[in-house]
Amino acid sequence: MAVEGIDPARVPRHIAAVMDGNGRWAERRGLKRTEGHAAGEEALLDATNGCLDLGVEWFTVYAFSTENWKRPTDEVRYLMGFNESLLLRRRDELHEKNVRMRFIGRRGWRVPKRVLRRMDESLELTQHNTGMTLTIAFDYGGRAELVDAVRAIVEEGVPADKITEKTIARHLYDPDMPDPDLMIRTSGEQRISNYLLWQLAYSELTFPDVLWPDFRREHLFDAVREYQERQRRFGGVERSS
Repeated sequence: MAVEGIDPARVPRHIAAVMDGNGRWAERRGLKRTEGHAAGEEALLDATNGCLDLGVEWFTVYAFSTENWKRPTDEVRYLMGFNESLLLRRRDELHEKNVRMRFIGRRGWRVPKRVLRRMDESLELTQHNTGMTLTIAFDYGGRAELVDAVRAIVEEGVPADKITEKTIARHLYDPDMPDPDLMIRTSGEQRISNYLLWQLAYSELTFPDVLWPDFRREHLFDAVREYQERQRRFGGVERSS
């Protein structure tokens, strides 16, 4: 669909998002922090639909980080159950929209087996879809991803002088995933918090001052408009005509 002020020929191929501010959103309303996570579901779906409206090919969201295990036990338990139920509630809807689902992150003993099963079911259900790819970063950390990539390279016995950037990229959690063109972090916090450290090397970063549960596709469109106003040189110099 045409969106005012957005050039459809220069829409980011890949948008990544840090869905920040759920807890603060709830606390400002005198609610439990978990209520903020529940409210964030609508934001996720609306942002996903906004990406579909624009023709974005990849949308990656930070759902649970390796650092989130440090949160109170009740909140962690809630997040495990919430993400499981979110997949059950929404995967058919996403499937009908031709969205392919993927997941990046560790699949260790800390993640309940039932959650891993829901992930695998969602992967299988949507694997042949040809529309946008929605990637959910779950038990994910950028440093952990690089550690795991290096471990895999060492286990394969690759000689040190044969390791290149392409070698590392091939051993990331999803080698097919293109680097994000645009990263959006909500809540006004201006940091990337161990998110896609390798992939964000040349991404454009935006930090809208809106808490994630209040984020809607219009905020997404604003970020894309800002992205289109920037000049991406990737370390080069723009030549004058």
